[in-house]
Amino acid sequence: MSLLRVALPALAVVGSAYAASCSTSATTTIQNGGDASAIASCTTYSGSVAVATGVVDDIAFEGNLKAIDGDLVLESNSDIKRFGSSSLRSVSGKLTLNDVSQLAALSFPALNEVAELTLKGLPNLRTLEFNLTKADKLDIENTKLQNLDGIDLEEVSSIFIANNDDITSIEMQVTNITEFITLSFNNAEVNVSFPKLESANNISFRAIGSLNIPSLSKINSGSFGVFESDNLESVFAPNLTKIDGALVIDNNKGLKNISFASLTDVGANLQIANNTNLHQIDSFPKLENVQAALDLSGNFSKVETPSLDFVKGVFNLQSTGDIGSVCADFYDPLKSKGKLQKGKYVCKGKLEEASTAGSTPKSGSGGSDDDKKGVAVGMTVPSISLGLVGLVAVLLL
Repeated sequence: MSLLRVALPALAVVGSAYAASCSTSATTTIQNGGDASAIASCTTYSGSVAVATGVVDDIAFEGNLKAIDGDLVLESNSDIKRFGSSSLRSVSGKLTLNDVSQLAALSFPALNEVAELTLKGLPNLRTLEFNLTKADKLDIENTKLQNLDGIDLEEVSSIFIANNDDITSIEMQVTNITEFITLSFNNAEVNVSFPKLESANNISFRAIGSLNIPSLSKINSGSFGVFESDNLESVFAPNLTKIDGALVIDNNKGLKNISFASLTDVGANLQIANNTNLHQIDSFPKLENVQAALDLSGNFSKVETPSLDFVKGVFNLQSTGDIGSVCADFYDPLKSKGKLQKGKYVCKGKLEEASTAGSTPKSGSGGSDDDKKGVAVGMTVPSISLGLVGLVAVLLL
């Protein structure tokens, strides 16, 4: 049973006694609960609907309403606590709730399709009552949602979920993300699972607790990054074969294991840095080509990339641990053969401090540092702020 039906058994009927027009070329502004009831007398309402900022009534579209052919917007309202419809199935435009400080109940149990869903600035919203499977864009920021139950998208172009401190689980059955997915600074232990995801254009995960992407096979025209996830222990992408942009795994203090067993090509930088508990880089058995910089730094005791045949940019391998003879046995010969083409070449273990590309190794032994050829160009970790779509690939040539 809809939460709104329980909480709002008797909405005010002022303004609803007349038959509503079911079509308008302008945006209809709702001033009270009666206006919502009038719109709900239509099966399909053609036009956009917005709730006035000063409305104090809780708003429920209860009646015959199945579809809104336009936008449905509630924003900058400090009084409404409940908003929804038990019958509404689709919104052809945007469903937007933004800066509604008292909203505690969002109930659209029949809703399965919107063009864009935006939920922002909802500090009292803890649960959703949706049945949403289709949306082109999803944007959820600064809420108190505990999960995304009721949102299980099958089709989507972009997903942006950020600064929702209480979310413990993000799981969807989507198979293709045509633009980007960014998850950033939600609950630090959030479980992230996209078990059917096969391809995406950009993937950025920041501050997550676990990751499940078993079907991911390709990153199209973008990059893949995992950052600042102190509770994350493993990153496994067993079927990922190609990344058109960068691959960056940076500053994940709890990370112990990574595996990219099928990856053959990286179209920009490949950087693994500042992962305190990651001691082995041996899970790239098929990696052949890196089209910009290959930059590995940390406390490694084992580094293996047995199929590597080409690096177009800077090569940097720095470890505070003992990496044995891998530099002399494998990477130095690649350099001699011209397989590591341009820029500064560093391969060293047993360092006092391991740094990213462009930094001079400190107290190194057991490796090579080619300072005479190429140009030392500093490499910065690609930045993903909340306003960016994806990773920034920094080419080092």
